[in-house]
Amino acid sequence: MSHPYTTSTAFLEALTHTGVQYLFANLGSDHPGLVEAYARARADGTDHRFPRLIICPHESVAFSAAQGHAQISGRPQAVIVHVECGTQNIGGMIHNAAKGRVPVLVFAGASPATQHGEHTGSRNEFIQWIQDVHDQRGIVRGYTKYDNEIRTGANVKQIVHRAMQIATSHPAGPVYLVGAREVMEAPLDPHTADNPAYHLTRYTPTAPPALDPATTDTIAHALATAHNPLIVTSYLGRNPDAVPALTRLAEHLAIPVLESVPMRLNFPADHPLHAGYQWNTQTPNPVLTRADTILAIDTDVPWIPLNNAPHPHARIFAIDTDPLKEQMPLWHIPAEVFARADAATALDQLTDHIRHHHTVPTDTVEQRRSALAAEHAARRADLSAREQQDAPPGTVNPATLVAHLRDLLAQQQEEAIVLTEAISNYLTVNEHLRANRPGSLIGSGGGSLGWHAGAAIGAKLARPDALVVSLVGDGSYLFGVPASAQWVARRYNTPTLTVIFDNRGWKSPKLSTLGVHPDGAAAHHDDFNVSFEPEADLPGIAAAAGGAHARTVTSAQELPTALKEALEAVRSGRSAVLSVHVPAV
Repeated sequence: MSHPYTTSTAFLEALTHTGVQYLFANLGSDHPGLVEAYARARADGTDHRFPRLIICPHESVAFSAAQGHAQISGRPQAVIVHVECGTQNIGGMIHNAAKGRVPVLVFAGASPATQHGEHTGSRNEFIQWIQDVHDQRGIVRGYTKYDNEIRTGANVKQIVHRAMQIATSHPAGPVYLVGAREVMEAPLDPHTADNPAYHLTRYTPTAPPALDPATTDTIAHALATAHNPLIVTSYLGRNPDAVPALTRLAEHLAIPVLESVPMRLNFPADHPLHAGYQWNTQTPNPVLTRADTILAIDTDVPWIPLNNAPHPHARIFAIDTDPLKEQMPLWHIPAEVFARADAATALDQLTDHIRHHHTVPTDTVEQRRSALAAEHAARRADLSAREQQDAPPGTVNPATLVAHLRDLLAQQQEEAIVLTEAISNYLTVNEHLRANRPGSLIGSGGGSLGWHAGAAIGAKLARPDALVVSLVGDGSYLFGVPASAQWVARRYNTPTLTVIFDNRGWKSPKLSTLGVHPDGAAAHHDDFNVSFEPEADLPGIAAAAGGAHARTVTSAQELPTALKEALEAVRSGRSAVLSVHVPAV
């Protein structure tokens, strides 16, 4: 039986051509053309031409699943949302992808452009007048690299390929397309959609930018001649190949590496040159204070000027594919060079230049290496001691929780990918997890909570053989729309483990208030409006919606058994959620 070929058909084919494996969808009244195209293809046995459709009851779960897959696989995925309402529901998640530089394509329908049956798809539901807004694309324009409207099927494949080319070029990010029902329903000649003149295979992303020779020489000379050089990074590890490139440079000159607000594993945690982590550190960092030359590479916030700025006479060099942070209205570090370059490429350039053009005194490097190794060992001993500290009755020390999980994961045969959205326990996760493998620890890249819930699904789809673990706060867990996410995980067989640091409240707003008003009325009366009492049964949500293994843990003695049981459930094909009581907010 012959079925009509439409703009929707061509659109879905184009997604597959650009490498999209999964289309995470929240369908609505604007998507009959896409629904029909999938149904026809399944009836014909030709649905392999389209991405696999993953139905998500909430748009934020759909978007974060696409982002999580892209973060693990390195390949952009796509999302379908419902006109402007669905677009607004992805607001927080598209922020994460924009700030985290993750390529995701979003398609949203638009209210039909006709109302008297002039074309197939003309308005026939009351909602289509209510959802017709002045500038739907403008809702997300502050977060997308590209937005456009599909006005005809004749060039829909060009539009999709161009959108993906922009999404995947440095710096990567989300893109947004809209199309009215009449356009997506319109019949189309397949040969027109695949016109050879379009050269669709040539829509490749831009090549990674490199340092120019003069800049390479300037930065290399500064690092080679520094007494106390330092490298600061935050998301260099989004390209796993950049981690060994950073390690080579650091080892060659014995340069310590500080991870500031890390959203990826950027440097092996057990490496003697690892200089620790900083998040919202409110005091000076001695590593920054003593540095006379700093390479800030792939970092948006290398330090907080108010609290822990480097020495005022330190030489600073910034390397990033977006070195001026053009989407941040207020931003500056006092660098003498801002270089637009890919981190892995630039680091290899610097290492090669130093090896061939600079003779660094061996005794100077070795003395620095020895001193840094001693500092690293002392810091590690202090962290190990913290893992042994008791918590108030009925709670678990967060460091103890991470240590138990770390040791258990080390015993597992499968590769583990840890998603971190622990917020006030971000630092605890980084310090005690001791992650060493590139790609094994990732965060959202932004500041909107709830990313982990969908991202775990996307990560599991990208790496079915891996054990996916999410470490989250109780606030983050609730922001993730857990009922929707756990249902999706059950339907599409993506079991993962979620461990909640449950302090029964929002600790971060309390810390923010104390940071501004340390002696204020809120501090004096302990009145911060952050409590989640009466306590919700957080694991119970997952059990009800997704059939997950669910348990609440209130003592360190329970942890080993509870974690093992949870991992066994995940291996059996069932998601698991553990809520671990940590000291209350």
